[in-house]
Amino acid sequence: MEEKKSPLLRTVDKVKPPYPLNKFPKDFGFKLGREIVYLLTTKGKPSLEGPEWEEIFALCIGAEWKPSNVGLDDVVMETCAWGAKTVKSSNPVNAKKIRLISGRNSPVFSFGEKDPLSLNTEELGSQIISIWNERVYGVRKAFKHLRTVVLVKSTNLDVVAVFEFETITYDSDKYNWIWNTNKNLEAHDKANGEHRFTWQPHGSQFTMIEDIPPGRLIVQIKPPPKLDKESILKGIGFKKDWITVFQKND
Repeated sequence: MEEKKSPLLRTVDKVKPPYPLNKFPKDFGFKLGREIVYLLTTKGKPSLEGPEWEEIFALCIGAEWKPSNVGLDDVVMETCAWGAKTVKSSNPVNAKKIRLISGRNSPVFSFGEKDPLSLNTEELGSQIISIWNERVYGVRKAFKHLRTVVLVKSTNLDVVAVFEFETITYDSDKYNWIWNTNKNLEAHDKANGEHRFTWQPHGSQFTMIEDIPPGRLIVQIKPPPKLDKESILKGIGFKKDWITVFQKND
């Protein structure tokens, strides 16, 4: 059977994104590195999680950070929105694939299923994918362009890779749905057999497996020196009267 073609959409073509996919603004890499150095200096530990990455990415491209319950439009610039994800890797420079936790897709909540595990795998997979698709449809009503930006980070944040991909919907019929040995549901592409999604019945966590595209942006960071606590307090002019201590007995 011939595969259906996607229609061209004039409204989308006329509204250009802020920049081409994966062609970040000229000074983006430097700004990102600078923010990571500041974070390492002030935190004292190599920790950069989701909300911080959302805010940093928005700052580096001049967009607005608007944390979203959906998680697909946390960063906004004109007619474009991004969901921002972080994932650890032992080798961000050469990693080929990553796993992205992409929300909780619950057939119990969304479809009123009392026992989802009693469904055949194809029907259950269809429900799981349709939950994701509805989220995407909802955000696309407000934005002409929708992307996911991923920060692949080393354990100590001395090197990171950044890339984007279009946030799209999926056709559940293009995948074989099977239970793995851990009793999680997996989706494998019928065309090439590649593992693309995993769904965990306990907690309904939905994971997407993405290929990292060529042309990822690599930022290497020289770890900054650790700041001395007493020097910091002295530098900001700390005074004893900044602190009030009392005991409340009633």
